[in-house]
Amino acid sequence: MTSTISVSPTTGMNKFERIKAEKDGLALKAELERIASLGWENLEEGDRDYRLKWLGLFFRPVSPGKFMMRLRTPGGILTSHKLRVLAGIVQQYGDDGNADITTRQNLQLRGIRIEDTPDIFVRLAEAGMTSVQSGMDNVRNITASPVAGLDAGELIDVRDLVQQVQDMITNNGAGNSEFTNLPRKFNIAIEGGRDNAVHAEINDIAFVPAFREEQLGFNVLVGGFFSAKRCEAAIPLNAWVMPDRVVPLCRAILEVYREHGLRANRQKSRLMWLIDAWGMERFRAAVEVQLGEPLLSAAPTHAMDWERRDHIGIYAQKQSGLYYAGLHIPVGRLYAADMFELARLAETYGSGELRLTVEQNLIIPNIPEARLPYFLQESLLQKFPVHPKLLSRSLVSCTGAQFCNFALIETKNRALQMVRELEDELVVPRAVRMHWTGCPNSCGQPQVADIGLMGTKTRRNGQTIDAVDIYMGGKVGPEAQLGNCVLTAIPCDELKAVLRDLLIQHFQAHPRCGNEAPSCA
Repeated sequence: MTSTISVSPTTGMNKFERIKAEKDGLALKAELERIASLGWENLEEGDRDYRLKWLGLFFRPVSPGKFMMRLRTPGGILTSHKLRVLAGIVQQYGDDGNADITTRQNLQLRGIRIEDTPDIFVRLAEAGMTSVQSGMDNVRNITASPVAGLDAGELIDVRDLVQQVQDMITNNGAGNSEFTNLPRKFNIAIEGGRDNAVHAEINDIAFVPAFREEQLGFNVLVGGFFSAKRCEAAIPLNAWVMPDRVVPLCRAILEVYREHGLRANRQKSRLMWLIDAWGMERFRAAVEVQLGEPLLSAAPTHAMDWERRDHIGIYAQKQSGLYYAGLHIPVGRLYAADMFELARLAETYGSGELRLTVEQNLIIPNIPEARLPYFLQESLLQKFPVHPKLLSRSLVSCTGAQFCNFALIETKNRALQMVRELEDELVVPRAVRMHWTGCPNSCGQPQVADIGLMGTKTRRNGQTIDAVDIYMGGKVGPEAQLGNCVLTAIPCDELKAVLRDLLIQHFQAHPRCGNEAPSCA
């Protein structure tokens, strides 16, 4: 079944459906030279603000003339060559250029001028990279364990599956009009490890390893999402599939969602809303019809039985004599010089491969044991340590108001400063996952954190000031759950004291000597 995008009538459609009906965003790929020649100020609003997102280009009013470009990096896997190409793109924009690792294991480049995009697309294609279908109502980057194929304890190496799903959705990176008109954005994760590194429960489709009658395959979860109005954890489809049925099942679910998903209200258009409207039994039956075969019932339990790891540090691989190094990248922010150096380290000490994580960190795999002492002496590891402090270690932040017009507060710089001050004042006995997001859209995923902070505004003395709502209780791993909002509208200039108290009360932190410590003996 193919997608049908009608150019008329558009009466009664919401703004976004009307924009899609008038022209498929993917069509701008053939118009890129014309668009580049016009300059950003002369672009038609529907193209500039919306349709360019189908090519991975995002107009940001807070930085007029400077676009963001979102790459697709399935499973977070890069090569040193690809990273150098991206570093060169970032470098040409000087102080405006940087890259952010996202919570979906991909990279976002900043400072992009529309005039340069034809050349950039050529450079990406030559390096085997694409940014198509990375925004708006498309399937976003496919996530997987960042140590797939490296982890001695993994159950299924999912790298090929991740790439196959990516290729199906994007037509091998060229763009696929079959899946450019979904009701809303869509997230897919494929987990082959034992510790739920992908946060399966926050995806529209998640495949998690499970044994059924002693055969290893995947149980399927559906419907997880975050939005400004509602957050839901994915629920069982009551289906189990072998690895060779992952791609067909993804296609079938996407086709059902494309043809039947709710479109009238953008706030009620994610997959879970369709499941709510139909009920799981009807939804599952529709997927079976689209798939052309019945689904087996789910295995009684999944096979994820490890506590979740963050992969920061030095770890032995399943390949004898090889290790991977997990580097902490503070809030995922990279500059051109960093990217060139990381590419050099990957080539000098490893195989030239790099991995991105959903915690906005980076892994260099395939380091022989004999090279580890020399690797650990590299100066870049002072900036991107393998043994960071415990609060810094698990810090995640969305882009924030510096670059995103949806964000209500600045996040990345504030998060870094806050954590550094807390680490100076407190001894924290274990890592505490702190996630910042600038608005209720929850790109920073505060609901999965030990302490989550969501940007908002509040009033004080007649003035509007930056504030946060605080979430607690989020858990990732085999028994994942979403946290709840426990405090609202905490002014940002009062936040450190509140976080200090929460860390002491709930995470066994205590003041350092000289900071009201009960004893320094």
